[in-house]
Amino acid sequence: MNSTVEHPRGTPVGRRVVLGLLGLGAAGVAAGPYLQEAQSTLAAKDPTGLSGLLPGGGGFRYYSVVSSVAARTERTYALTVDGLVERPARFRLADLRAMPQRRIVRDVQCVTGWRVPDTPFEGVSLAHLLDVAGVRAGARAVRFTCFDGTYTESLTLDQARRDDVLVALRMRDAPISHVHGGPVRLYVAPMYFYKSAKWLSGITVTSTVRPGYWERYGYDVDAWVGRSNGRDDAPTG
Repeated sequence: MNSTVEHPRGTPVGRRVVLGLLGLGAAGVAAGPYLQEAQSTLAAKDPTGLSGLLPGGGGFRYYSVVSSVAARTERTYALTVDGLVERPARFRLADLRAMPQRRIVRDVQCVTGWRVPDTPFEGVSLAHLLDVAGVRAGARAVRFTCFDGTYTESLTLDQARRDDVLVALRMRDAPISHVHGGPVRLYVAPMYFYKSAKWLSGITVTSTVRPGYWERYGYDVDAWVGRSNGRDDAPTG
């Protein structure tokens, strides 16, 4: 999801995508352990979400607001923290791994309706990163940008400081894969999954909340599961 994110509108399904999905489905029994890798490769280029319906999808659906996203590696990834902070910083993956890590196990709830139960995420508390940077007077919100070049999200400063909001490095007890928004993504446990921005590359402390990508198309800015977007899903946090 999220720049790969949950997409509320249909996208025309190309013939190659359909044929690829059918081929993967038929190969599922024989391919066994190779299926997930092939599916992940297809999912990264599939704007329809249909690849998430194949065996091995783990309940997740894959969407994107851009046509493709180049992967970042240990060598090329960096996360910047700037804006209304005393100490702007740039963190590599090794820097983030060296910080205190927190593990959260919650359901993941998409605003389009699907849910994946008991999903572990691990990473650095966003509150810890904000403390390291030193939030300045007048700060009221946090804006998130992504290395897909398009997707954005925001939280109020109070929301960002919750203990169930992570800059996540691991998902399901493994490093977060590229199709799931790795190597680093945001994870906002009590909100719909579009708030958990994939491919996180920037954290900017601001004076006001700036609506994120999908909020400009009508999604709620405060996206509490079961208490927003006209839905009554069971809370995840």
